[in-house]
Amino acid sequence: MTASDESLDLARVAAQAAADKLAQEVIGLDVSEQVVITDIFLVCSGTSERQVAAIVDGVEEALLKDRSRKPLRREGERDARWVLLDYGDIVVHVQHAEDRAFYALERLWRDAPALDLEVSDGRPEGESADPA
Repeated sequence: MTASDESLDLARVAAQAAADKLAQEVIGLDVSEQVVITDIFLVCSGTSERQVAAIVDGVEEALLKDRSRKPLRREGERDARWVLLDYGDIVVHVQHAEDRAFYALERLWRDAPALDLEVSDGRPEGESADPA
């Protein structure tokens, strides 16, 4: 069994919203074979607590505006180091870059296939990610 089309759609909207807030390494993992309670883990990171909070706000706003979805549960907002947004079909993990390196969710879920989220990098056309 693979993630449903609806789950993939939600993940793409959330991923683009995260990218629009300049989230780093936005990836989607199809965990529908390994986990009963959700289809997709969306994982991304920010370089500061402030950016993590902005990414979370962007994801929540986009899913509410574009798909009329509110998170069923959210955890970690107070510290803004690792915020989890549970939408049922997808679970969004927004982590501080240091915590992401430490916990390595991609390694933990390495058996889950990566998804093509069709995300642009959130930067204006012609602007590169590398300022050098």
